[in-house]
Amino acid sequence: MSAPDAIVVGSGPNGLAAAVALGEAGLGVLVRERNAELGGGARTLPLTLPGFLHDHCSAIHPLAVGSPFLRRLPLAAHGVEWIHPPAAAAHPFDDGTAALLVRSTAETGETIGPDARAWRALLDPLAASFEDLLDEALGPMLHVPRRPLLLARFGLSALLPAAVLARARFRGPRARALFAGLAAHAQLPLDASPGAAFALVLGAAAHAVGWPFPRGGAGKIAAALAALVRERRGRIETGVEVTSLAALPPAGATLLDVTPRQLLRLAGDRLPEPYARRLAAFRYGPGAFKVDYALSGPIPWRARDCARAGTVHLGGTLEEIQAGEAAVARGELPERPFVLLAQPSLFDPDRAPPGRHTAWAYCHVPNGAAVDLTAAIERQIERFAPGFRELILARAVRDPAALERDDPNLVGGDVGGGANTLLQTLFRPAPRLVPWSTPLPGVFLCSASTPPGGGVHGMCGWHAAQAALRALG
Repeated sequence: MSAPDAIVVGSGPNGLAAAVALGEAGLGVLVRERNAELGGGARTLPLTLPGFLHDHCSAIHPLAVGSPFLRRLPLAAHGVEWIHPPAAAAHPFDDGTAALLVRSTAETGETIGPDARAWRALLDPLAASFEDLLDEALGPMLHVPRRPLLLARFGLSALLPAAVLARARFRGPRARALFAGLAAHAQLPLDASPGAAFALVLGAAAHAVGWPFPRGGAGKIAAALAALVRERRGRIETGVEVTSLAALPPAGATLLDVTPRQLLRLAGDRLPEPYARRLAAFRYGPGAFKVDYALSGPIPWRARDCARAGTVHLGGTLEEIQAGEAAVARGELPERPFVLLAQPSLFDPDRAPPGRHTAWAYCHVPNGAAVDLTAAIERQIERFAPGFRELILARAVRDPAALERDDPNLVGGDVGGGANTLLQTLFRPAPRLVPWSTPLPGVFLCSASTPPGGGVHGMCGWHAAQAALRALG
C-alpha cells in the first residue's frame, strides 16, 4: 500500500470496526494508534502481579455478541472464544440473598419474589426479538424503523427515567433494585431520561445472548479485528501519536476514533466556528474510579449465588443506588457508591495463576474528580463479602486522571464517550444530518461520541465507514 485510500486514527473497537468495514469495500486502510497496544478501552494488561491479566476498561460484552456488525464477522476464527457465566449478573442484598439475572426470565423471576410475572412481561418480548431490537437501537438515531411495533414497545418504556419505570412496573424492592443496577450502567441519575433504555437493553441482552466475555480478556476482540484489517490489506502502526490532521498523509477519507475535545486539538483551526463551538459545549459524563485486584482466592460472597455471576452489582436498594448516582450528578461524592464488579477468573482460568483470581471494581465519580475511593469501594465489597480484604495480594488503582492519561478518549474518566442525556444521545456530538461527518471534506468521527454511543459494538465505526464510503461514491 504505497498511499492509503483511507486513514483511521485510533484503534479502539470503533476505529478497528471502521477499518474492517472500509477494507471490506476494497479500500486500502492505514490505522494509527498512539499506544503500544491496540484496542483503546478493549485492552488486557498485566496491571498488578506477574501472571494476572486485567481488562483496562471494557470487560463484559453483551453488545459485542449482539452487534449487527460484529456478530457477522469471523471473530472466532481469529481467537475470540466467548465465555458465558451461568448468570449474567448478581445483585446481593443485606439479608445475605441475591437477585440473579440469568438467561431464563422464569429463573430470574424466582429470585425477585412477587414481581416475577411483571419482569417476564417487560423483558420477554424484548429478549425474543433482541437482534431486531439492536438493529433498531444501534442504527442511526433518526431513521425510518423497519420494525415499528417493536420499536414502539421499546420506546414507550425506554424514554422514561429508570426509577419511574421500576416503581411503575414492580412492587417489591428486589426487582426494583435489580432494574436500578442495570440502569446505573448508563452513568445517568435514575430520575433522568432515557435511563430506562439502558436497563431494558442490558436486561434483554442477558436473557437473549447473555453477558459473555472473551477467554483471555477484552484484548482478544481488538486482536481479532486487527487481524481482519490486515486480511483486507490494511496496515496498522502503533506507538504513533497523531497531533494534527496536517501531519497525516493524503487520503480520500480520514476517520477519527476520538472525542470532540481531541477533534478540536487535531483540527480546531480548520473547523467552522459554529461547529467548533458545538464541540466545545459537548458534555462528558461522570468519571470512573477503578481498582483492579490480584486475589489469593475467590471473593467470599455471603450470597453464594454471586459466585455464579460474571458481574456483581453492589448497591443495595433502588433508593440507595438512586441517591448515590444523584450525588455524582450534582458533583458530589456518594456516601455509599454504586459499585460494578467483575470476577472473570471464576470462569476463565487464563486470567490468573492456579488457585489465584482477578477482579475489578469501579464506581462513578464527578468528571475529573481527584479522589481516592478505594476504601469506599472495598467497604461496599466487604458489606456483601466479609473477608474480601484479606484476599488482596495487590491492587492497581486508577482515578479519572490516570484513566485519561492512558486513553485520552476517557475524558475526565468518562468511559462512555459523553454524557447520555436524551438530547445528546440523539444529537451527538452536534446536530447534523449525518452525525459522523464533520464540516471538513473527507473527515469523519467514528468514536463513541457519535451515535449510537458507548459500548463495545463497533457500530459507531461501521456507521462512520458507511458515511465515508457514500462520500467517496
